[in-house]
Parts: sequence; structure tokens; C-alpha cells
Amino acid sequence: MSRIDRILKEVEKLRTDLLKAIRQNGNLLDSEIIAESQKLDLILNEYSKAINKRMDK
Repeated sequence: MSRIDRILKEVEKLRTDLLKAIRQNGNLLDSEIIAESQKLDLILNEYSKAINKRMDK
């Protein structure tokens, strides 16, 4: 499994976790939801860097 595939798998997991937290809480300003969103942001940034690196080859 490539690095990008691993990142995409993690993106899907974090996205699912975020949606679950939103459904349970409903308050987008809740600290748990913000933390989940920030985790997703970090992994999406990692994905973007990996894609850009691949494009530079």
C-alpha cells in the first residue's frame, strides 16, 4: 500500500469520526468537534504535500 493510499484511508476514518461527532453533538463549536476537524485538516495537508511531491517527480 502506497503512502498516499494510507493517507486516504486515514482521511476516510477521520472524516467518519468527525461526522459521527457532529451527529452526536450537533454543536460545531464543541471542543471535540473542533479537535476532530483539526486532525482531519492535518492529514489533508499531509495528503496535499504527498500529491505535490508525486507531481514534482
